[in-house]
Amino acid sequence: MKKKNYLFSFAMILVLALFLAACGGDDEGDKADGDSAEGGETPEFLQMLTGGTSGTYYPLGGEMAKIITDETGMETNAVSSNASADNMISLQDGEAELAFVQTDVAANAIDGVNSFDGNPVDNVSAIGSLYPETIQIVTTADSGIASVEDLAGKKVSVGAPGSGTFVNAEQILEIHGMTMDDIDQQNLDFGESTGGIQDGNIDAAFITSGTPTGAVEGLAATVDVSIVPIEQEKVDELVEKYPYYAADTVPADTYSGQSEEVNTVAVLAMLAVTNSLSEDAVYDITKAIYENTDGMAHAKAEFISTDSALDGIGIDVHPGAQKYFDEVGVSAE
Repeated sequence: MKKKNYLFSFAMILVLALFLAACGGDDEGDKADGDSAEGGETPEFLQMLTGGTSGTYYPLGGEMAKIITDETGMETNAVSSNASADNMISLQDGEAELAFVQTDVAANAIDGVNSFDGNPVDNVSAIGSLYPETIQIVTTADSGIASVEDLAGKKVSVGAPGSGTFVNAEQILEIHGMTMDDIDQQNLDFGESTGGIQDGNIDAAFITSGTPTGAVEGLAATVDVSIVPIEQEKVDELVEKYPYYAADTVPADTYSGQSEEVNTVAVLAMLAVTNSLSEDAVYDITKAIYENTDGMAHAKAEFISTDSALDGIGIDVHPGAQKYFDEVGVSAE
């Protein structure tokens, strides 16, 4: 009898052990499935890359970072950077989670073309478009530069090589039958560009930024500025060849002394995100941004809307952002 009881007890212990092991295996499986479904991590801290301190990205990014922090509990720090191209590389390298990027630069990065030739970015998605980034060719009223062709032989700032502004300058010159070899190119940021124009060290500068741009406002306070127009025929050619451009204008009186509207083109500013962030985290970030634009003081906040959030996006939208846009009934046209 004792032997039978012993064997029965041993058998029960063995069954119980197998049962607990099976339960533990299910828990681990459920946990793995949960991590996979969420698509990544939900961090306590986020790094948001913006642009130079004299552009639009930096001040607007600071306002967005505060909103994300307040609304989601993920403490977000907005930092200055060299803007679009460098921002995509930094996201690729895991140095930040969020970044301001031009839509054209983001598309080039994912496709591995232009400055990303041979080095495509494969771990970044879109949250959404924000506002038009106007290409402004800035000079002084007495420079004698009245057209893009007049830039030939002049000292012209075109931004850092590989930057969004550099690519814009390259493509606009191309449409006008010119190359970088036709100008004396200077690789300066916005603040250095306007400072150089003010000091007479350079003649003009390409500045791709939401208007009004702080650096240009500062220049206009000291000298009479002029924004070089792009003729409509050339605008149409540019948009046809590079569809991420759109016709745009710099409204009259955007800057002191600028009394007439100026014809030009624009790309779109967008917010990009690393794919390492979870669906829930990106959903919360997207909701925070697009539902709290009234908490942003920057003039460009009026353009940030769910109605245009998917305009010009040439890369995949993060599942968390897409979930939010699906909820509010927004789809790409």
